[in-house]
Amino acid sequence: MKRLCEECQEPFSGRSDKRFCSDYCRNAFNNKRNRDQTKVVRNTNNQLRKNYRILNELNPVDKTKVNRQTLIAKGFNFKLFTSIYKTKKGSVYYFVYNQGYLDIGNDYFAIVKRD
Repeated sequence: MKRLCEECQEPFSGRSDKRFCSDYCRNAFNNKRNRDQTKVVRNTNNQLRKNYRILNELNPVDKTKVNRQTLIAKGFNFKLFTSIYKTKKGSVYYFVYNQGYLDIGNDYFAIVKRD
């Protein structure tokens, strides 16, 4: 019994539950279906990676201090981070994976690396 591929509409044969004539058609179908949903995720992940690269570049060791203008000039987005850590003293660290930053006032940030 011949069925039609859900992507290219060409007839094909094979297993009874097969929906596509090839891996290419299966991938094309799923990519089209998920395009809008994955665009937001892809853009967010790209910015998170950029934030991480910036923090990692400025903090190659364990701890450093940097001003806000340096972060902004490199394209850092303060609205995107992966987690928040609040200390017992009430300080709030914003982490991008294992690199974190803390606003220490006067437009300066402490950048720390978590093991």
